[in-house]
Amino acid sequence: MNQHPIIQQALSTGRKTLTESESKTLLSAYGVPVVEEKIANSPEQAAEMAAETGFPVVLKGLGQTLTHKTEMGLVAVGLATRDAVLQAAAIMQKNAGQALEGFLIQPLVTGDRELVAGLFTDPVFGPVIMFGLGGIFTEALEDVVFRLAPCSEKDIASVPGEIKAQKLLGAFRGQAPVDQKAIIKTLAGLSRLVQDHPQVAEVDINPLKVRTDGNLVAVDALVVLKPNQGATAYPPHIPPEDVSRFFTPRSVALVGASGKLGKWGFSIATCILGGDFGGKLHLVNPKGGTILGRRVYKDVSEIPGDVDLAVMTIPAAFVAGMFPEFQAKGIKHVLVISSGYGETGPEGKAMERELVAKARECGIVILGPNTMGINNPHAHFYCTGAHIRPEPGSTAFISQSGNMGGQLMGFALEQGIGIRAFCGSGNEAMISIEDGLEAFEVDDVTKTVVLYMESVKNGRRFYESARRLGRIKPVIVLKGGRTEAGGKAAASHTGAMASNIKVFDAACHQAGVVSVEKPMDLLDLSAVFSSLPLPKGNRVAIMTLGGGWGVVTADLCNRWRLEVPPLAEDIIQKIDKILPPFWSRSNPIDLVGENNPQLFFEVADELARWDGCDAVLVLGIVGRKNSFLRLIDSTLSTDKNADPAELKAMHQVLCDTEDKFVLHLAQLMDQYQKPFIGVRLGRPEGAGTVVHIPECRYSDVFFETPERAVKALSGMCEYRAFLDSEKE
Repeated sequence: MNQHPIIQQALSTGRKTLTESESKTLLSAYGVPVVEEKIANSPEQAAEMAAETGFPVVLKGLGQTLTHKTEMGLVAVGLATRDAVLQAAAIMQKNAGQALEGFLIQPLVTGDRELVAGLFTDPVFGPVIMFGLGGIFTEALEDVVFRLAPCSEKDIASVPGEIKAQKLLGAFRGQAPVDQKAIIKTLAGLSRLVQDHPQVAEVDINPLKVRTDGNLVAVDALVVLKPNQGATAYPPHIPPEDVSRFFTPRSVALVGASGKLGKWGFSIATCILGGDFGGKLHLVNPKGGTILGRRVYKDVSEIPGDVDLAVMTIPAAFVAGMFPEFQAKGIKHVLVISSGYGETGPEGKAMERELVAKARECGIVILGPNTMGINNPHAHFYCTGAHIRPEPGSTAFISQSGNMGGQLMGFALEQGIGIRAFCGSGNEAMISIEDGLEAFEVDDVTKTVVLYMESVKNGRRFYESARRLGRIKPVIVLKGGRTEAGGKAAASHTGAMASNIKVFDAACHQAGVVSVEKPMDLLDLSAVFSSLPLPKGNRVAIMTLGGGWGVVTADLCNRWRLEVPPLAEDIIQKIDKILPPFWSRSNPIDLVGENNPQLFFEVADELARWDGCDAVLVLGIVGRKNSFLRLIDSTLSTDKNADPAELKAMHQVLCDTEDKFVLHLAQLMDQYQKPFIGVRLGRPEGAGTVVHIPECRYSDVFFETPERAVKALSGMCEYRAFLDSEKE
């Protein structure tokens, strides 16, 4: 599309801002409803035009450099006479001086509600559309919603309902509901505007006034321009097949191998060897000799046969110098564990650029530097400084922090969450988190992708990659640096500035990425996504052995946007035949502390078949065997006539019953494709969150608190809503 004449004229004269009148003319061409106004060249002409418009009016000073008119006393509201207009115009002439080029005359728009719409250019994600509560409260309340542009009307459709003050969009104090179609049209127009004219850096429509009849009108607007700029240069994409080769080497050369405990060259070597790696590990150190009873090669050229991957733990100053030797040996993939690069400051950044340049010159792909390493449990390839060997599974995990990655892998091992692969992305000098997303997108074993992030280098690519991946696999992200203090810490840790967290969250929401705020939330979502069928909606049935638990859980469901529907009459009649007459007859279903385990099975069956719920929370049924052990101890210590064998047999019956119930839930999920999420009474030593059932497609998931169960289910429902919206 050709450049709009208003933009062309402004840029040709070196202006960065359009006047209010020019801004509204441009916005009107893109469907934004703007107030009718007139331009006067003198106070007298302004008074005449005000009379033609009809009193009361709004008078504003007009000029190319007058962008903050209210602060300069260049806005007069509710002028009811010609004399009032003349007097206000004279004051504006005095305040603005030579910068005043004329006057704007507008009718006074009545209505108590003020909104804001606009766009700005985020340094990481590019153009962003904004909508929210306007007027003088915009900055104070920050009740705004963002969408990355360009965006479709489908992306925008949910925006009005996401502001906290959404009740103001309905009927309000005798005024009609806001025309939400006009909101969507306005935001879609802004998206088209910046798509057609990349020179538009900012648009501020504040206030976007709501008339008493619910119609919208922009009574003030500002458009800020930027000169034509070339596209930002980003590193080239690394193909998925190149990324995958890091995780499937048959022959590995560890350059910097050491026999000294505490050295990275020792930790990496023992981690690989201790993990039963099926390929060949070659130790390299210029001193030669033996380490761990194995021959040490002085140079990679001495290694017999091909080498698929070099792992480097030597000081940063010597890394790039070895690349010609790697090239001669045919080594094309290098994992640089070594630190001392971009994370250290300007000199380190320069060294990192030289490292990348040398790698490209030698035809080498780098993962890192400053990385904790990688794991592929499916190949028994554990190549990290931390000796954590998670079980094979379907969850791929990328972390920009080595320590956080190690901790989360440790938690995953404890919780029974299987890992497809782990990647500590380090400084991402060549392979970025976006490259990782695209590699796991085409990996058939990966079912869920989990990210710990502190920064985004290429925001637009991250958004596009995550959205494409999210259409076929859940993506879960924990973002470090959410606060100002956290952002500073992230910058010093990764050598990259954290982007505006609200824009990051908006990009994730728009891409269908499920965001969490705590590390354990990340793992809880990994557990449910990797183990359970996806719910078809957000309606939840609750079955509980304790009424209090049910009440608390219902409250949590409301907080996390889950619906707890009333039981239909037919399901009540069916459960009437199972439970005693004094059962709750409502959702949550209180099982009234019954000790007949058959009831648990039968109620679960009915809820699995009930089409009025999409998921079932099961509280307090599993885990009673643990408390029964304490009862046995108390009994034996106080009752001399107690029979230990009889008590042990009773405990075994309870254990067998719980095991059968856990199996039954997995079988129900297989049959009805409806998730059951449990909350157990305590956690026995060695038990994880995920209970694998070998003969079933799905596994059971049991949390220790209702809050964890509800939050995890809410994340699943959020992802389901995204998938449904993508189909529309």
